[in-house]
This record gives sequence, structure tokens and C-alpha cells, in this order.
Amino acid sequence: MEPMQPQGTKRRPMSEINVVPYIDVMLVLLIIFMVTAPMLVQSVPVNLPEVNSTPTEVDPDDSPLIITIDKAGSFFMERDEKTTDAMTLSETTEYVRKISAANPQTRVLIRGDDAVPYGKVVVLMGHLQGVGVSNVGLVTESPDPGAGN
Repeated sequence: MEPMQPQGTKRRPMSEINVVPYIDVMLVLLIIFMVTAPMLVQSVPVNLPEVNSTPTEVDPDDSPLIITIDKAGSFFMERDEKTTDAMTLSETTEYVRKISAANPQTRVLIRGDDAVPYGKVVVLMGHLQGVGVSNVGLVTESPDPGAGN
């Protein structure tokens, strides 16, 4: 039998929110972001030039083709591949030609090290234009606002 309550008194609903499940979900998300954040870094280390410019909006569904030129002048293709091997200019151009033939709207981004001669980047851009790629961008870093110019 249930304990008897005096007549006229009703059980009041509990007005507290149980936050323990929310904390559990937040901790799981925190761990996921901590594990995936290092994987988002580009695989070829380069020192990008610092330029004051407005950032370009990139569609999250867009998978740009990233060509990196390291300070030694080697070309690296970075597009959803785990391994990045140095490529020649002709191999890079041929790869981009195949990709752009399959998807003409593919955006190509060039990450050139600060120490790479300007001519090396211009030659790459000329070869890309030669295979019909017109949507080419250069990746730079914003200067540190705390550093004096």
C-alpha cells in the first residue's frame, strides 16, 4: 500500500534540471575535437607569407585541390590523401588536368613557402592555366596583430 498523504496536498513536480547527461555529451565532444584537431593540419610544413587581406569564403562541401611548394621547391598534392610524396611540375600539372577534366569547378589553392622564389609559383600558375584551370588561389597567413610592422 502507498503511504497516505493528507488530503489537499498534492505532489509537486520536480523543478530541477538534471545536467549530468549534458556534461557527459560535452566531454565526449571535447575528446572528439581534441583527437581530430591535429589531423586538420596540413601535412607538408611550410612558412606561409603574411599578408593583410580579406579571407576568402570557402564552402565546407567544396574540396579544394591544394598544391604545396616547400622551401626546397618540391611540389606536393594535398587532396584527401594520407601520404604526400614530392612530385615534379609535369606530374602535378597532369594530376590537376585529370581532376579538372572530371570536375571543372574544382578550386586549386597554392600554399607556397615564404622562401620559395616568386618565379616558381608563377610557373606553376602558368602550367595550371595551360591545362584549363582558371580558379586558382594563393594561401597566406594573416600577420600577428600583436607584432609591430
